[in-house]
Amino acid sequence: MRKNIVAGNWKMNTTLQEGVELANEINTLLEGKSKNCEVVICVPFTHLTSVNAVIEPSIIGLGAENCSEHESGAYTGEVSASMVKSTGATHVILGHSERRQYFGENNEQLLAKTKQALANGLTPIFCVGEVLEERENGTYNDVVRSQVEALFSLSADDFAKIIIAYEPVWAIGTGKTATAEQAQDMHANIRHTIEEKYGKELADNTSILYGGSCKPGNAPELFAKPDVDGGLIGGAALKADSFIGIIEAFN
Repeated sequence: MRKNIVAGNWKMNTTLQEGVELANEINTLLEGKSKNCEVVICVPFTHLTSVNAVIEPSIIGLGAENCSEHESGAYTGEVSASMVKSTGATHVILGHSERRQYFGENNEQLLAKTKQALANGLTPIFCVGEVLEERENGTYNDVVRSQVEALFSLSADDFAKIIIAYEPVWAIGTGKTATAEQAQDMHANIRHTIEEKYGKELADNTSILYGGSCKPGNAPELFAKPDVDGGLIGGAALKADSFIGIIEAFN
């Protein structure tokens, strides 16, 4: 059975002290509560070790927002998957639209990053999604399909370890949200794409999250859709009460 997951993506926000305080607050609010989803917070590299010290692994998983495609070496400023793993992190976001758009990350590079993450025992949260022009010209299904297919050289065993996050780029930080029906349609298409390659059982067991202006107000409707298994949360993950409100959409 696939898992329901709510993952926070803090992006380039919070100082170390603010981040530790926020993580501690989320952990405290979730203590002793029954929740019907896994919770992960993905934080800046500088925060990983300190945040790991204040969260309880049985309550919150810890993730990074990126890692290098290189194992080690003369790559000044880069952070390897093994470095991420050594902080206590269990997850890593790969292929976020901001990485693709601002830093030119391509499918070949993201496959290499995914292989590094898997080799170091990290669970990739692999992001796919279309920009507004692709949504409006009707090519969005093909665009997202090609992004998913970038991972299809992986074995079934390796692909089964990946979480997919669908983020309509036009809905990130814009206040626009894909309708629950639009999200469901795309999630179903992603699942079908996976099924064609790896079979129905693996596709049915793959968690597919929605990312794109998900808030406590719209989370219940989105999460009620059969192929939406949770959310990759941006802005709303930076306030403990709103993040908890989204987690509670599964109750």
